[in-house]
Amino acid sequence: MTNRRHIIAALPALLAAPALRAQPAFPTRTIRLLVGFAPGGTTDVAARLLAPRLQAALGQSVVVENRPGAGGNIATEAAVRSPADGHTLLLGTIGGLAVNPTLYGNLPFDPQNDLTAITRVAMIVNVLAVPSDRPWRSVAEVVTASRANSLTFGTSGVGGAGHLAGEQFNAIAGVRNTHVPYRGGGPLIADLITGKMDIAFTPFSGARPHAESGRVRLLAVTTAARSPLAPELPPMAETPGLTGFDMADWSTLMAPRGLPAPIVATLNRAATAALAEPEVVQALAQRGIQATPSSPEDCAAFIRSEAAKWAPVVRASGATPD
Repeated sequence: MTNRRHIIAALPALLAAPALRAQPAFPTRTIRLLVGFAPGGTTDVAARLLAPRLQAALGQSVVVENRPGAGGNIATEAAVRSPADGHTLLLGTIGGLAVNPTLYGNLPFDPQNDLTAITRVAMIVNVLAVPSDRPWRSVAEVVTASRANSLTFGTSGVGGAGHLAGEQFNAIAGVRNTHVPYRGGGPLIADLITGKMDIAFTPFSGARPHAESGRVRLLAVTTAARSPLAPELPPMAETPGLTGFDMADWSTLMAPRGLPAPIVATLNRAATAALAEPEVVQALAQRGIQATPSSPEDCAAFIRSEAAKWAPVVRASGATPD
């Protein structure tokens, strides 16, 4: 009888043992962190700051792999097609995860359903910049000029944060400025400096040195509130007639759909700890990037809300892929 009681008491542990044994080992080899853009941009910078911290926490090499092209779709699809074992990760962006499904219309994957959210990573400060030879010294003056004559607004590409900011500006201000997409922030800033472009929506980090040298003028940040990384610049939404303007560029850490919950938790702990390190926070801030660690649930909800927010803007703009 005593032996029978012991056996019955031990049943829960015995039943749980197969489940415990079934949990996949992680990590067992090098982890790839896919980035959908060329080296040197804000997304790549965030990835290269994050990778060595993940490597130290997880005990395996973490290698950043750049897969540029199609607004991030090439890297996103590579992540979607990879095994859901935690050894392939994606640093997703607003373009790849929230804009491209509407912009492209016929993607062979769905970022909402084919990826697992790990954590939000960063918020990138974007600004409205104008050439120093233009007379405008406020967003209100740019609105007035846009209503008098259509201006050109430059961005680093179709479907990116700058493009969304420009289309939102058109919609809220009731103007029809013409979008001029560039293949990266460098060429855009070069044309802004020489006055070939009227205005630009571009990352603060790339525009700041040229503002400090007097070659361009920064008028506002595109977020709804002031940024602690550029506290001297007002938000666009403070301008009369632009109430509700809010364009925040961002990145998130993602994995293929079906990633086991224990691996999600492991990656979330490692990534959020890295993003809370003062050294990482400072290094990102120096590049106009704000660390934004979160839970997987918050990350997934945020991406859904952003996709819902920007889909009608993209459709109304009539934009098509390059």
